[in-house]
Amino acid sequence: MSMDATTAARWRAGIFAAVLVAGGGGYWFGQRGSDEVVPTAASANGRKILYYYDPMVPQERYDNPNSLSSMGMKTQPKYADQAGAASGMKIDPSAMQNLGIRVVTAQLGSLAAPLNVAGSIDFNQHDVAIVQARSGGFVSRVYARAPGDVIAAGAPIADVQLPEWGGAQTEFLAVNRLGRPDLTAAARQRLKLLGMSDGLIASVERSGRTNGTVTITSPISGVIQTLDVRAGMTLSLGQTLAQVTGIGTVWLNAAVPEAQSGSLRIGQRATATLTAFPGEPFGGRIVAILPTAQTDSRTLTVRIELPNRRGRLRPGMFAAVALGGDVKPALLVPSEAVIRTGTRTIVMLASGDGRYQPAEVRTGREGGGQTEILAGLAVGEKVVASGQFLLDSEASLTGIAARPIGGAQ
Repeated sequence: MSMDATTAARWRAGIFAAVLVAGGGGYWFGQRGSDEVVPTAASANGRKILYYYDPMVPQERYDNPNSLSSMGMKTQPKYADQAGAASGMKIDPSAMQNLGIRVVTAQLGSLAAPLNVAGSIDFNQHDVAIVQARSGGFVSRVYARAPGDVIAAGAPIADVQLPEWGGAQTEFLAVNRLGRPDLTAAARQRLKLLGMSDGLIASVERSGRTNGTVTITSPISGVIQTLDVRAGMTLSLGQTLAQVTGIGTVWLNAAVPEAQSGSLRIGQRATATLTAFPGEPFGGRIVAILPTAQTDSRTLTVRIELPNRRGRLRPGMFAAVALGGDVKPALLVPSEAVIRTGTRTIVMLASGDGRYQPAEVRTGREGGGQTEILAGLAVGEKVVASGQFLLDSEASLTGIAARPIGGAQ
């Protein structure tokens, strides 16, 4: 009993001393590591430790194995054989099938897929006629017209008595009887300046009688927008009687998202489909891209001119618009290979030695399952089109930096 008790006491004292030494040594190394670089050490399996880090914030590096990162997490060692992480992560080929990794090659191709937006039909404001009084007078008759009516060119609007015209015609007839061609030509020119047509002047010259009543007609076919003439009213020189808008062509105003408007050009083709005419496409061209954006919807208005055969397209109609892109060579990758994080856009590069690395890219147009790469990728480079999200997560956890746009890291 005495020997056993003595032996046990000695074992307890030895263990306690070892704990003190280990604790003191650990404390000393911890304190020392916070002030100076820890010499390269070796782990139990012989791997060299370069520094300590938190996978959640791989840009932070620590010399003390007991350090806590800015996230409050315990750091872990970064081994020397992981130094190649800057050039990518190594994936065992046998694990590629289990991860569902599929690799494709970035190559040149044509991307002519349309941009689909919505729009509405409006009048063509380039095709507008203003009907005015060429002289002061009185309205003797108004024809059965109203705003919104569709009329043909030459359709009568009102009969107007113009005393000034009657006086000018009387003078013309008197000069004409003098037999002086030069005076007659001057008098005829005065009638034209007053707004009389060649037909009316010829009729007065032929009949020898004045005609102070003129029928105001529409100069174009279209829709009456305004009609400000009533029987018995007095007219002044230049007073507007009606406004007529042509319907031979119409405008289609399409709302294009600001982020997708950069590839649009005046003259590009556009195709519209309307719910009123299902299955029937209406072709046109972009005639204007308005210079201001809608602040509430962040869209630009693109104006498309459409032929309006038989006047079937009416302002206010809703239309689905396909804006065709230019057919030009572009560096393309599958759209599923592009990872958008909100702050940057990346793809996962695949090298021939089984390594994978994220690379930042700048994208352009999309269509047909393909995305245009404007910068950050070269023809022939291979990218991961399936399973790339798993690789991106692993790269983030292990602190693999993405290759920046403009060159390899």
